[in-house]
Amino acid sequence: MVLENPKILQLQSTDNVAVAMDGLSPGDSLDIGSAVSKDSVPAGHKVAVCDIKAKMPVYKYGQIIGYASQDIQAGQHVHDHNVTMGRVERDYEFGKDLRTPEYVSEVQQEEFKGIVRPNGQVATRNFIGVISTVSCSSSVARFIAGEIRKEIVEDYSHVDGIVALGHSAGCCHNPESDGLFFLQRALAGYAQHPNFGGVLLVGLGCEVNHLDCLIEATGLSAGPQLKFIDIQKAGGTHATVKAGVKAIKDMLPEVNAIRRHPVSAKHIILGLECGGSDAYSGISANPALGKAVDLLVAHGGTAILSETPEIYGAEHLLTRRAVDSHTAKKLIRRIKWWEDYTARLGGEINNNPTPGNKAGGITTILEKSLGAVAKGGSSPLQNVYTYAEKVSPSGLVFMDSPGYDVVSITGMIAAGANVICFTTGRGTVVGFNPVPT
Repeated sequence: MVLENPKILQLQSTDNVAVAMDGLSPGDSLDIGSAVSKDSVPAGHKVAVCDIKAKMPVYKYGQIIGYASQDIQAGQHVHDHNVTMGRVERDYEFGKDLRTPEYVSEVQQEEFKGIVRPNGQVATRNFIGVISTVSCSSSVARFIAGEIRKEIVEDYSHVDGIVALGHSAGCCHNPESDGLFFLQRALAGYAQHPNFGGVLLVGLGCEVNHLDCLIEATGLSAGPQLKFIDIQKAGGTHATVKAGVKAIKDMLPEVNAIRRHPVSAKHIILGLECGGSDAYSGISANPALGKAVDLLVAHGGTAILSETPEIYGAEHLLTRRAVDSHTAKKLIRRIKWWEDYTARLGGEINNNPTPGNKAGGITTILEKSLGAVAKGGSSPLQNVYTYAEKVSPSGLVFMDSPGYDVVSITGMIAAGANVICFTTGRGTVVGFNPVPT
């Protein structure tokens, strides 16, 4: 019998903990035999449904999320005061759970009103971007966008807006460093993103990532809808803002001339993100998004899962769905890189659950990852990409990125995501123009 309003939720019959749905007080029945709560257990936190001896595994989602650091009695609160991470061996079992989705025929695919660019890419928005190549030009990019915003609203109704994008890097890099490489790839991804009908790149002139360097490294080329401006060559801030406004005005008629048309859902590239997570994220919002991903994939679309440190401990669930051993091994190599990286810095991946995550009931990175990976649904894992690498549709793919929402989503947009779905348990307030979030 399933209770309509259960006090606890045991996710798998093999789990030795359950989630307190509305909070528990000492003496409350656990609805499992004669067990009662021995502690006050906050909503979303875990309660033991049987005795767990010290050093024994703690199971949730049918998976190990840590080990008891002391004896735990049935009915006791289970959290970081009595659970430690430990080392969990995963059996990657390449392709064991691989299934072929029931794809929808092309004539039956769902549609949305999109924008088809001349190069065939499909957009979900129609912005003009003003993008700084270095931190020093970020303010000037904002000044340019601010100067022209009122005219857009009044005279160009088919332009969604002017987006100024800055960042804190671009100079004092080693020219051969990964940091510069990933920055340039991300900038190129934004400059070529279909949601921008036009882009103005703003540089300073003396930075490592100067415009000539960026163009040479990425193959960007100037044209009517992609322009470059150098603050030092232009003659300073005032002159650059004036020239930038003119450049955007020249782009506006063509950007405003676009019209939306029905296009197949196969053109959706969905970036998946969760943040401000709590225990409910992994049992409600993330699995629901996973179901949506499976539907999107069945209609020919693409979904990007990311944040490598936040699938740590759950990556075996993805390797079991990998289309081949090559794809599975690419994912494992990224996991091993992060293990080595954190070890070299004297840290560990388990420092990830934030104070907010823990207050919401998440104890270890293993538990957090098992909830986070649910966003990927059950579709086959088609490929694994490095940060901001261009994604080739279609299906579920993974992009290597840090466990940091803003950086992760930036990489997915640079890789081509034209929609972002961001699930949150405790509440996260973010937006990521030019992509609807």
